[in-house]
Amino acid sequence: MKVIFNADDYGLTRGVTDGIIKAHVDGVVTATTMMMNGRAVDYAVEQAKQNPALQVGIHLVLSSGRPLSDNVPDLVDTDGFFRFKNTFSSMEPPNIQQVEIEWRTQIEAFIKTGLPLHHIDSHHHIHGWEPLKEVVIRLAEDYNVPVRYVDSLKERPDLLLTEALFLEFYGESISTDIFTELKKLPVNTVEVMTHPAYVDTDLEQLSSYRKLREKELEILCSIEYPDWVENPA
Repeated sequence: MKVIFNADDYGLTRGVTDGIIKAHVDGVVTATTMMMNGRAVDYAVEQAKQNPALQVGIHLVLSSGRPLSDNVPDLVDTDGFFRFKNTFSSMEPPNIQQVEIEWRTQIEAFIKTGLPLHHIDSHHHIHGWEPLKEVVIRLAEDYNVPVRYVDSLKERPDLLLTEALFLEFYGESISTDIFTELKKLPVNTVEVMTHPAYVDTDLEQLSSYRKLREKELEILCSIEYPDWVENPA
């Protein structure tokens, strides 16, 4: 089985970025995805270039912070922040054309950093929202990169990074026994979603998921790949 430990929210804050780099250098994390509207993007780019073995993708955003495009009025509230939240599935579908404009703007901003684009995923898994399916497919095909597994794309395995996404390494479910759980999965490839970080002032302001990120970091730096995991890098 091939296992990819991917760390979300790269570039959100310096503390998040430092935690992810630590989990890569001293732990099992081999990939991360950057939020292009984060508070520490320039710093994250610098750190990624100093650690070229870390595969960096993009964490597309539609439900946190401000857009990068100035031409997406239907996607924001009166204060200019994205109006969608993690409860987006109960909301009216967005303006699809404007979503594509914004996400292409985020991807182009990533490409301008000079980093190779490893894969696409999204904040709150919003790329798995059924109304956005065709946009995600176009982006994956146009930029020739795979996408994090979501049910809406399960019929397009040619576009997916892995056959499955392991979401249980999160919150109170994080555990050092993760490889025991992964070995039970009937797949050949799996991505493990992780959120390692050092909690800093910016993260305190931006996220309700904080202290357990440091617990994730501790575990990710303490476990080792077993022999049955193929090509962990």
